[in-house]
Amino acid sequence: MGSIAGGEATTAREVVEAFIARGVTAATAESLTAGLVAATIADVAGASAMLRGGVVSYSSEVKADVLGVSRELLDAAGSVDAEVARQMADGARRVCGADYGVATTGVAGPEPHDGKPVGTVFVAVAGPTGTTVGSYRFDGDRPAIRTAATRAALVRLLEALRADA
Repeated sequence: MGSIAGGEATTAREVVEAFIARGVTAATAESLTAGLVAATIADVAGASAMLRGGVVSYSSEVKADVLGVSRELLDAAGSVDAEVARQMADGARRVCGADYGVATTGVAGPEPHDGKPVGTVFVAVAGPTGTTVGSYRFDGDRPAIRTAATRAALVRLLEALRADA
């Protein structure tokens, strides 16, 4: 397993500390990152006070059956889509009983997927005041894209918490 750069560790620590300070929880729904966001958060001592759990939803069936992503949406748009990310984040929040849900979906490569080029990533955060989605285009190989998506998820999670303050 590849290591996480110092920036991700710092951001994960900030996420854990900020969530604990506010007394709120988070959950993940991960496709291309396959648990890397949850694992990065869990690397921080004390994370169990705020991390409720996560769903690795690599397949569309898991996205639909576990997270409640619309099958019609998945059939029409594919799994690499902003609205899919939004529904995944909402599903993580609901399934895990968390205050916030963060979701990642995208194309880590080496080939395009669902008509989307390698490096296309969507990160959504669902919270008490709504759900936002960010669209990204990262360069690099699979590990670099997955690491960049993980960092984006951590940053967006922290930004959402601060915006709700």
